Amino acid sequence: MSRAIIVGPGGGYDRITVEDRPAPPPGPGEISVRLHACSLNYHDYVVVSGTWGPKEPRIPMADGAGEVTAIGEGVGDFAVGDIVVSTFFPTWLDGTPQVYAFGEVPGDGVDGYAREAVTAPATSFTHAPKGWSALEAATLPTAALTAWRSLFGDDRLKPGQSVLVQGTGGVSIFALQFAKMAGARVIATSSSDEKLARLRELGADETLNYRSDPKWGATARRLSGGGVDHVVEVGGAGTLAQSMVAVRVAGHISVIGILSGTSGELDLMPALAKQIRLQGVLVGSRAQQIEMIRAIDASGLRPVIDRSFGLEEIADAFRYQESNRHFGKICLEF
Repeated sequence: MSRAIIVGPGGGYDRITVEDRPAPPPGPGEISVRLHACSLNYHDYVVVSGTWGPKEPRIPMADGAGEVTAIGEGVGDFAVGDIVVSTFFPTWLDGTPQVYAFGEVPGDGVDGYAREAVTAPATSFTHAPKGWSALEAATLPTAALTAWRSLFGDDRLKPGQSVLVQGTGGVSIFALQFAKMAGARVIATSSSDEKLARLRELGADETLNYRSDPKWGATARRLSGGGVDHVVEVGGAGTLAQSMVAVRVAGHISVIGILSGTSGELDLMPALAKQIRLQGVLVGSRAQQIEMIRAIDASGLRPVIDRSFGLEEIADAFRYQESNRHFGKICLEF
């Protein structure tokens, strides 16, 4: 039996079932993968929880990693036994964004990786970083690549520049790690002093508790000597105004998350007066993932994993995510 998690139409934890979904042999240009891990992201949460549930039964989870078990005709990049990791946009291989919304994203528009076996085009995967387990590699396709593209794709972060990251989720922690890898100065925010201490252990140069300092944008601007060069904005409508206060003239804000909402009043004068670059970021291309993994191989960086659950414990994993007690990535391991 090859187990797969199925989320019924509309989503919701009470609509999760386990079925047998074996993978067919690979055809030309395809590989078969025995999956061993997935990682949780906010996008997966809204699908599985029913916030934006699927219209038809769907295998969830956009991030998957495992071992190649068979290769089809014409596949030269992979061999049986390779540890591989999925891509968020299987058809966006390189260049400028070529995708709209989530229609082709595994776990949303098409079946994802909450299953033990899959056969897919070889271009739907990349090699994992050298020496990484499937569990570690599964943290990369959504969170890490979003952080990487924000700092090095849409912007070109330089040594000595400053970065503001928000919270202790996967994107923010990877952004902190990548920024320190590049020699940048990092200011990090959280509502938990305990988590702020852990961020300092990871290399954050300054930390701000946004509950005790509601005007943290001005504090970040002061600490950075006139404004940060780059903001990794994961909060959304509720935090963007403070991010615009924090950023320098002609600075860059990567708009990534919607944790505080998708709409709200926004004063555009700071964006105009400071000539801020606001860039919407929806993960990245396969080529950017390969570039990121090369950098990881060269740096020795490792992911921060909070906790892992079994495949059939997927509802418990998302309930744990809802609690906001985690620091770093939550995974499924099977």
